[in-house]
Amino acid sequence: MNEDLGQLNTEAIDSRFSKIDTLSTLELLRLFNDSDKSVAEEVAKVLPKIAEAITEITKRMETGGRLIYVGAGTSGRLGVLDASECIPTFSLQDGLVIGLIAGGDTALRTGIEGAEDVLEGSIEDLKKLSFSKKDSLVGIAASGRTPYVVGALQYAKEVGAGSIALSCNLNSELSKHADIAIEVDTGAEILAGSTRLKAGTAQKLVLNMISTVSMINLGKTYGNLMVDLQVSNIKLRDRAIRIIQAATGCDVERAQIALKEAQDQVKIAIVMILLGISAQEAQSSLKSVKSRVRDAVKKPMNT
Repeated sequence: MNEDLGQLNTEAIDSRFSKIDTLSTLELLRLFNDSDKSVAEEVAKVLPKIAEAITEITKRMETGGRLIYVGAGTSGRLGVLDASECIPTFSLQDGLVIGLIAGGDTALRTGIEGAEDVLEGSIEDLKKLSFSKKDSLVGIAASGRTPYVVGALQYAKEVGAGSIALSCNLNSELSKHADIAIEVDTGAEILAGSTRLKAGTAQKLVLNMISTVSMINLGKTYGNLMVDLQVSNIKLRDRAIRIIQAATGCDVERAQIALKEAQDQVKIAIVMILLGISAQEAQSSLKSVKSRVRDAVKKPMNT
């Protein structure tokens, strides 16, 4: 028996929840809802650390680095989810944000719990990605002690990459191996030890912030508009047209024409309309300001 594990807040057995099996469904739901309210409050306490992590990630991505999430079980699945959603939302090149989970892709659907205990496993996975000092690594573990994640952070330090730890216990083992430690103290779960609950919710909130704010900092939005989304289906085409309208004030027909001329690149369509220029000129203008729409529409055109 691992006595250290039993001392963690995320593993605590809270006597307040000792009779949940006697409650009605509605009473249970109210209990869960009340418990979840504390998660955002705990995340608020670590916002400065999250900001520090985002600054590091953005700096490295601006010079060609990648963002790599590493985790096991629920933590790993949340990392893979966040990474996979960045591609369609921000039109990221595949491989710029990556999620690694102990046990590989099979572990996304099937529990391969033993894989998390292999410290060297993540190092092998990172080497396959040619992980380097240009990259940033976010190691995710509710317990803050998962060997697979500890190994990844140790390797990140070894190669000089950015190393960030995300855990749900204070003074965690993970934090000792990271440049930046984000510790969200979510406390005991209603179902003792089930860290897919409050701890998982906290991790999802933090990962949402890390990826979204990093992408905003990289110019992937214009205001609160997803101007880099991939137009890959009917729903997203409709959204793209509405985004162009919101950004420019044009009508539907003008937005549709501009999007077609821009070859489904929303940013180009917006700059075309706002500056009254061709798709090629808009593309050139965006390229000169690192693809930031706000800078492109402010930049005077050469005459």
